Amino acid sequence: DSVCRVWKGGPMVVEKWPLGDGVVEFPNGTRVRGRGLCHEQPSGPTPTLGVYLLRREPPAMQWTTEWIKWPDFRAPAEPPTALRTLRAVFAVAGSDRVEIGCRGGRGRTGTALAVLAIMSGIDPADAVVWVRDRYHSKAAETPWQRRWIESLTA
Repeated sequence: DSVCRVWKGGPMVVEKWPLGDGVVEFPNGTRVRGRGLCHEQPSGPTPTLGVYLLRREPPAMQWTTEWIKWPDFRAPAEPPTALRTLRAVFAVAGSDRVEIGCRGGRGRTGTALAVLAIMSGIDPADAVVWVRDRYHSKAAETPWQRRWIESLTA
């Protein structure tokens, strides 16, 4: 699968994420890869956009990055900013290879993936279970993360 999109230099074809290696496919067909930054980068294509959920700004990558300030085991430091960024990321994820990651790749990453699931039409009350079934069984690992997810509306 590939997507053709217009870029400053003309049309650009971006190969979609293959399923597996942390890739979650949402009900609308959009794919996003979740990853723990303490693990090696999966083989295959690299992201065109990485969104990193960390206490401190992430190191430079070979692709475009966004940083959401997000302490470990918690909800984001600035929830409205995090939601705006995740909405923008979800809007481009259909034409870019978007990677979302935190240190371990479970709590914060799973929480962000659950937010994207809500944006794709999954009920907030079901988003954690949906992500745990498709990404990692311990996604959104703390009560604070789960409460934040459940407080959101689509």
